[in-house]
Amino acid sequence: MLENSLPVLLSRLDFAWITSFHILYPPLTIGLAVALFFFEWRWMRTNDEHWYRLTRFFEKLFIVNFGAGVATGITMEMAFGILYGPFSQAAGPFFGQVLGYETITAFMYEAGFIGLMIFGWGKINKKMHLFATFNVALSSALSAMWILVANSWMQTPTGVALKNGVFQVTDWFAAILNPDVMLGFPHMLIASFELALFFVAAVSAWFILKQRHIAMFQRPLKYAMLALIVIAPLQVYLGDGLGEVISHDQPAALASMEGHYHTYNKDGSVNTGWHVVAWPNAKGDGNAFAITIPHVLSVLETRTWSGKVPGLDSIKPQDRPPVVIPFYSFRIMVAIGMFLSLVAVWGVWLAIRGRLAVKAIAGNKWFLRTLVFSAFLPYAAVWTGWWTREIARQPWVVYGLMRTAAGVSHMSVPLELFWLVGYMAFELMVLGGAAYFIAKLIRKGPDMTSPIAHEGHQTLGHLEEPAPHEPAKPEYLRPA
Repeated sequence: MLENSLPVLLSRLDFAWITSFHILYPPLTIGLAVALFFFEWRWMRTNDEHWYRLTRFFEKLFIVNFGAGVATGITMEMAFGILYGPFSQAAGPFFGQVLGYETITAFMYEAGFIGLMIFGWGKINKKMHLFATFNVALSSALSAMWILVANSWMQTPTGVALKNGVFQVTDWFAAILNPDVMLGFPHMLIASFELALFFVAAVSAWFILKQRHIAMFQRPLKYAMLALIVIAPLQVYLGDGLGEVISHDQPAALASMEGHYHTYNKDGSVNTGWHVVAWPNAKGDGNAFAITIPHVLSVLETRTWSGKVPGLDSIKPQDRPPVVIPFYSFRIMVAIGMFLSLVAVWGVWLAIRGRLAVKAIAGNKWFLRTLVFSAFLPYAAVWTGWWTREIARQPWVVYGLMRTAAGVSHMSVPLELFWLVGYMAFELMVLGGAAYFIAKLIRKGPDMTSPIAHEGHQTLGHLEEPAPHEPAKPEYLRPA
């Protein structure tokens, strides 16, 4: 089959590599921008130097991450035309417009205010600088929204009609507010907040474990835990709601994610259990083995004890997605979500007991080590969630309307390999550079000696203003 041809496989692998690396950066950009706004707001409200030092320190990490995201994002948009030319032409009337809005949001709105945020210290007043930071956070979220609009439309394409090989927009509101985006975007936005909060908490925990600036880093760690007790469970809740949308609009994707082959049992009854682990058999028409909890999938998807959930046997064989990767990626994502929720509960429990106070926080070594370890888990959750979302949509590039094999560019295998190797090298170079500079900045720690920025100039608050410069005396008044 054409779907299984080597050029199609290489195009899919290439784009999977590009998106998997690009998606590492935008979530931290979105969430960390909100954290920077909070830190700066606290500095303005309290005039506490620690909040200023925290803002400037995490701003440096933000800049490195943002730069990596821009580099890989431009590469990804280039890849649409290179790897998926027929899809780009067909979906251009909608897809191109939406990506254009994202470009305006990111490269005009966001980039302009980032310039003020980075270079405006001491040059614009405090309120205007805080306003710039707020707009960086807002524009980052809007940029992500347009990307999710485009991707969600590929999952649940509404508001378009395929005419003469081109998707003509018949209803812009229906296309933009498609069923998947209504929960898909909030799910991704909250994931960004969760990732950034655990990043801030992990960096803070590392400094406390190293006995460096304990009083300063105790603050963001405690606030992060208080925020995560809401954010982490909310993310699980939104994910469950998104699962219901997938069940209704993409039954094949849900069946793939759950390794669910048979709609009915052999006796015609319904007992849709949830597979904890499973592996498909050689024929691909069932599981060779599975550990199953009875009725749970029915309860999750239909809210009834024995509700019918369509299995892969209700889907034409040529339209069935792969099973193994979506099945285990989905379970890894869920497991990470549950674990992070428990870490948030642990942190709030310690806060209630007073164990996160400045004098006591360094004694919670296992909790601090867990936070450092947890910094990597949201990235794994974002990765596995994205793989689940994209692979479970196959063999469609636009679900139910355009197959992936029809959307890829017609390139030779050597040319496909050339682009694959080139993109792999570029993405690894960006990742290595970003990781190196972020690690270097963290090891160096916050700058505790530079002047605090004030409106129009910079000075240290505890130092006296320098004496005004005395004008030079005329030549004839100078001593011989």
